[in-house]
Amino acid sequence: MILKSVALSHFRNYDDLYMEFDKGTNILYGDNAQGKTNVLESIYVSGTTKSHKGSKDRELIQFGQEESHIRTVVEKGGLDYQIDMHLKKNKSKGIAINRIPIKKASELFGILNIVFFSPEDLNIIKNGPSERRRFLDVELCQLDKIYLYNLTKYNKILNQRNRLLKDINFKPELLDTLAVWDMQLVEYGKKIIQTRKEFVEELNAIVYDIHKKISGNKEELVLKYEPDVIAENMEAQLEKCKEKDLRFGQTSVGPHRDGLCFMIKEIDVRKYGSQGQQRSCALSLKLSEIELVKKSIKETPILILDDVLSELDSNRQNFLLNSIHDIQTIITCTGLDEFVRNRFEINKIFKVVNGTIEAKNSL
Repeated sequence: MILKSVALSHFRNYDDLYMEFDKGTNILYGDNAQGKTNVLESIYVSGTTKSHKGSKDRELIQFGQEESHIRTVVEKGGLDYQIDMHLKKNKSKGIAINRIPIKKASELFGILNIVFFSPEDLNIIKNGPSERRRFLDVELCQLDKIYLYNLTKYNKILNQRNRLLKDINFKPELLDTLAVWDMQLVEYGKKIIQTRKEFVEELNAIVYDIHKKISGNKEELVLKYEPDVIAENMEAQLEKCKEKDLRFGQTSVGPHRDGLCFMIKEIDVRKYGSQGQQRSCALSLKLSEIELVKKSIKETPILILDDVLSELDSNRQNFLLNSIHDIQTIITCTGLDEFVRNRFEINKIFKVVNGTIEAKNSL
């Protein structure tokens, strides 16, 4: 899989921009707050329909404008795909693939597979469980359209059930309708739990070897999926917690409360690991993501490194750089540091200054 080009119109701090990427390593460098990450964000939006920052569509549109356009061209399986995205301030986005509008965003998933690695991802181990759930969901939604469908349905039903729980306090007669939502929540919840369980098992087989290499054969990392409830017991648990849910007006049982634990020698890295161990685990996880995509779709994803190298020590930098020589990579950094010059082949360089980008042929 190769990202060939991206064209932006009124996106973030860019009036108009057109960039062509090399199939190898692409470096975007420049001072902070010049627009490097905005380019990466546009690519991520093209592949997933969402910002990696969680920004709303209207926040992506250039100040003073009513709409924005992103156009990316991707080569996959010997074919070119043009993804057009039309962002509007007060309406839903429009998406077209090869100039044919699509009705559901889910039709886009799987065309452009992205592994995005930012400094925030280094905190995935020590931060709250919602970030680790998001990791599971983002990756699974790119690889498995059935999971995407089940997750979308589950989230809609969860929101409707929570709304009903609040309404019952004012209209007790609505209590009889709760069972209908419970039945649907269990149906889709069970499927999500099973898919996550299988995904973590598959990921474990990959992350074990990678982490062992990163740690110099000193550590064995195991991911432990911690479902909030066992799939077979979900219906009974919902019934058991019904009074509590009614009291607080929210659903307290289900995969929206799942956890993912990182263990080294039966020790929880989140609670007891050093910062170095936590960062090594995060790096192992991201590199495992690449290998899992390769295995699942028989294509290499696009790797995006957003200023992450400056956050890693030299050993982890070297391991990361040595691991990605066969994958198209887009890297942002503030300067062309010595370790990049001497140890890593760079195929294309872009200098970013205040919403303008200049392609350079060499260092």
